[in-house]
Amino acid sequence: MRRYGLIGLKLGHSFSARYFAEKFQREGLAVECSYDLYELPKIECVADFMRNTDFLQGFNVTIPYKQQIIPFLDSLSREAQDIGAVNCVKILPDGRTVGYNTDIDGIRFSLDKLLCGQIVEAALLLGTGGASKAVQYVLAERGISCSVVSRDRSKGDFVYEDLSQEILASHPLIINSSPVGMYPNVDEAPALPYEYLTPSHYLFDLVYNPATTEFLRRGQHHGSMVCNGQKMFVYQAEASWRIFGNQR
Repeated sequence: MRRYGLIGLKLGHSFSARYFAEKFQREGLAVECSYDLYELPKIECVADFMRNTDFLQGFNVTIPYKQQIIPFLDSLSREAQDIGAVNCVKILPDGRTVGYNTDIDGIRFSLDKLLCGQIVEAALLLGTGGASKAVQYVLAERGISCSVVSRDRSKGDFVYEDLSQEILASHPLIINSSPVGMYPNVDEAPALPYEYLTPSHYLFDLVYNPATTEFLRRGQHHGSMVCNGQKMFVYQAEASWRIFGNQR
């Protein structure tokens, strides 16, 4: 049995176990592979998790541990090191652990689908966690200026109270990398002045459960183009599977 999984604080929103169970069934791997969810109350528990989980070959990492896990790993890929966040860990045959970031694979694909070749020069990025780091990396690759919005003024370029019609008009791409609006809190949305959205705006929500978040619904109401996190989820999952070394 080869064992894989996802670690995080709360995982009730996650589709990962179902996604990999269906993948294993489809690819004839259901007998030899399993993928489970592991809720860890604190990141310090990851050492025991890695040491005591039999047949563990690798695992994914989600909120809030994408940055916190780094000190517990033996090495990082170049991209994970540059980003400063990890969402995929491979366990080598000798027990050493290597951290990767496959969020960038999903973000690249999703942005390409959303923008459809349109040139965007500036983006507002909501949130400052590990996923935000990956988004900043991809935006920099594309030469898109990024202004980070945080509830804490010391962590971003703007706080939500700063956001004006002028700021939204000069940032046609708005990306939510925070968990606001994620199941089960589906009625919540980032505190934007949504009345200033237009059909010239592009909204990308990294949240994939629910499929249409309140953030995206409000964007649609104003005619904005929207993209949820489902494509990102699939692409990062498949990229992780390739890193685990099990592609067929």
